[in-house]
Amino acid sequence: MDFTGFGLFALALLAFALILVWLGVVTVPQGKEYTVERFGRYTRTLSPGLHLIMPMIDRVGRRISMMETVLEIPSQEVITKDNAMVTVDGVVFYSVLDAAKASYEVVNLHMAIQNLTMTNIRTVMGSMDLDELLSQRDKINAQLLHVVDDATSPWGVKVTRIEIRDIQPPRDLVDSMARQMKAERDRRASILEAEGQRQASILRAEGEKQAAILIAEGRREAAFRDAEARERAAGAEAKATSLVSAAIATGDVKALNYFVAQQYVGALKAVASAPNQKILFMPLEASSVIGAIGGIAEIAREAFPTNGSGSAPARRPQMTAGPTSAVGSAGEASVPHLGGPAPSQG
Repeated sequence: MDFTGFGLFALALLAFALILVWLGVVTVPQGKEYTVERFGRYTRTLSPGLHLIMPMIDRVGRRISMMETVLEIPSQEVITKDNAMVTVDGVVFYSVLDAAKASYEVVNLHMAIQNLTMTNIRTVMGSMDLDELLSQRDKINAQLLHVVDDATSPWGVKVTRIEIRDIQPPRDLVDSMARQMKAERDRRASILEAEGQRQASILRAEGEKQAAILIAEGRREAAFRDAEARERAAGAEAKATSLVSAAIATGDVKALNYFVAQQYVGALKAVASAPNQKILFMPLEASSVIGAIGGIAEIAREAFPTNGSGSAPARRPQMTAGPTSAVGSAGEASVPHLGGPAPSQG
């Protein structure tokens, strides 16, 4: 009976020891830290791993996550500097650096960070105009991060990022902004179109100016060349006239016959090729023309006195022809005798 009582006592003692061991062994998972309290007072912080504490004396106080945490900021209405009301929400990224401070320096850490962020959002965004609010979101995030991080530093918390997630102006304000943007784009389009027309007009005027300059230069060059050609023709004509005059002065009538015959044939060619002459009435003395050609032949014989055998070339027989006439009512014009036999009289 006594042995049985001792055995039960031993079993109870063993069970109590096992319970004490079980209560004294604490396992801290990765990414968390536990605080240890002795009779309600903070003593130390347990890092991830296996730890032993004094059962019945020490106990685990707070279990703090050391990983980065995302905290959503609920939507709230903010009045901007130019009295526009917008609805804003966002997110906060933070991590706990000191588990003891996060546990005992502030009550309800999540709510404290949330309220602190919301009040600073109203402060920062309320000091800006609506246009600045919509266009400088990075600036807003940077200001909020600086203010909130400094405020949460005594709590053992590091705020890594604050992002404004959405900014919603009122519907009528959105419509006004859309109309303003459309008017601004129309103004820019009109300016660009006017600038394009101005540039096109300038380029067109420059092109016309260059074309006029080139045309004027072409006319000047053509005039220079025409004047040069006329000068050369006049020089040749003067030289031919001087040669004929010299030949006449020396008594050589054949050169005069050649010169007059050339002018006579050219005049007949000009009269015959006139587009306004349909019928030509003129007595043409072919013998005079043939006589002029005979004068040309005499000049050629004098220039080349002998043939290949050393004798003078045979004299071409002279031709006579009566005057030819065209039927009509025009008057008659006589052609002077230039050389050779006189025309026969009908």
